Amino acid sequence: MTEKRTAARVVIAGSGGDSGKTLVSMGLIASWRRRGHQVVAFKKGPDYIDAAWLEFAAGHEARNLDTYIMGVEGVQRSFEQNCRRADVSLIEGNRGLFDGLDVRGTHSTAELAKLLHAPVILVLNVTKVTRTAASVVLGCLKLDPEVNIAGVILNNVAGQRHETIVRESIESICGVPVLGAIPKISGESCLPGRHLGLITPAEHPGTGGLKEKIADIADRHIDGGRILEIAYGAPALRKSSRSTAGSTPEIEKSVRIAYFRDSAFTFYYPENLEALQTAGAELIPVSSLRSASLPPCDGLYIGGGFPETHAGRLSENHSLLTDVHRQAHKGLPIFAECGGLIFLCRSISYENKTFALAGVFPLDLQMMPKPQGHGYMEVEVDTENPFFSVNTVIRGHEFHYSKVITGSDQANSIYAVKRGQGCFGHRDGLAFSNVLASYLHIHAIGTPIWAKNFVKLARDHHNHGK
Repeated sequence: MTEKRTAARVVIAGSGGDSGKTLVSMGLIASWRRRGHQVVAFKKGPDYIDAAWLEFAAGHEARNLDTYIMGVEGVQRSFEQNCRRADVSLIEGNRGLFDGLDVRGTHSTAELAKLLHAPVILVLNVTKVTRTAASVVLGCLKLDPEVNIAGVILNNVAGQRHETIVRESIESICGVPVLGAIPKISGESCLPGRHLGLITPAEHPGTGGLKEKIADIADRHIDGGRILEIAYGAPALRKSSRSTAGSTPEIEKSVRIAYFRDSAFTFYYPENLEALQTAGAELIPVSSLRSASLPPCDGLYIGGGFPETHAGRLSENHSLLTDVHRQAHKGLPIFAECGGLIFLCRSISYENKTFALAGVFPLDLQMMPKPQGHGYMEVEVDTENPFFSVNTVIRGHEFHYSKVITGSDQANSIYAVKRGQGCFGHRDGLAFSNVLASYLHIHAIGTPIWAKNFVKLARDHHNHGK
């Protein structure tokens, strides 16, 4: 495979949230794969659910690219290493094309596209607009001419007359080709949502035939061939100065780290799991819903997910809750993120019911109608703990509807929240013995010391137990 082929790439961006980026991205991936192309998928930003759907469409893991959490070098290295696994790379943006951290659009999809020298296809929701759609495209072209907007896809088109007016307006005024026009198919019928966005593939009731359905949508309404040509026209990649592709061998597995992997807990960045393996851990998947106890292990990783929607079944699995509580008090290293924090607390109230959980932390939580923390997060470690040195600064993200309603006065926290909300009073990082749980989601590329420290702690626990 030539360098030219491995550099083929395109960004699917939107004029705003809910523009239809995920449906378009999945449709293109499924359509291209049906025609024999190998596709690797990426999701811009800290997102688990869209990435899981991209993985579903592509047939292998999708990677996240976020310069705030991973750093510019980290994003470049990750993209360089993973884009070479296929013929073409598709990068789904997040929110609107220029929406970022601040008024300058820092860390936006537009900035990522420029960093990767990738052409952009703009998905535009044209509900109840005609010629005004051209003003949106024209504004995007003028706002940053360095962003290569190579085409537009219209979404929620009301009919042929509507499509013709919008298409001719954009092409004549903006000089950008319209490469697709999707009628009002309601993406909800394909990809139903709930409080954190789309439901996950693991919980979707009808994934059978879904790839064919979205591929058919793309084939009927999008010019995937022209978009593929645009992707292949992207310039050769500039290798980052610290590229490490294929140069980090895994060391011999010396500890066993269990992790919850089922429909309740699906939020794990692939790089986090790979970093633990590279540091010397054998990973043992465990079902929080069906396993009666933890397997023999030296550590436990509980990622995020939707424990609240599975709270009844989790609460009924008394034997596992009891075992995790017991192991935590015996010093088992446990690292938990968001949903994992919920699992380790005393209870969660959801839809007017309260469910008892592991009780490692004497806190009671309640699901609220609106997000209690949403977006980028930065914390500084200010208390001694087994996982991170004091004064360590960690960047990540949070997205949770739950909040602590009782027990905060009894909790020991190690993070001072500099950006974001956290657990309570701009604090996060609940600590007990060798347990650390927080609403903060981290990425191993942005926080490389995490996996090394976790495995070292697990190894010490293993040796101490002999």
